[in-house]
Amino acid sequence: MPKILVIDDDTLLRGAVRIVLEAAGYEVIEADDGEAGLRLHQEHSPDLVLVDIFMPERDGLEVIRDLRARHPQAKIVAMSGGGRSGTLDVLEAAAAFGAQRTLSKPFPPSELLAVLRELLG
Repeated sequence: MPKILVIDDDTLLRGAVRIVLEAAGYEVIEADDGEAGLRLHQEHSPDLVLVDIFMPERDGLEVIRDLRARHPQAKIVAMSGGGRSGTLDVLEAAAAFGAQRTLSKPFPPSELLAVLRELLG
């Protein structure tokens, strides 16, 4: 059973993602900020990380950068509902930092599952 680490400060979104992923046969680990997410990644070695961009402690871009430095082969999907921050598209920035795929919130469960199937095989 593939293990997915979901890092997002939105409790309702994390819960909804957990329900979708567990129903599809994935094991889910949750973190509510970037620092906790990095710690859980070290402890559990998940198969894929789903990370929000805007969070307290360490934001998603910092998490992606740190995961790429420590675990170059990590599978990372960035998600955000923030769109543009000034003139910077945050999902484009996440891809530049090393996220293999990005999801714009809100996204349908089918899109999330398609991305995970693509990355996990």
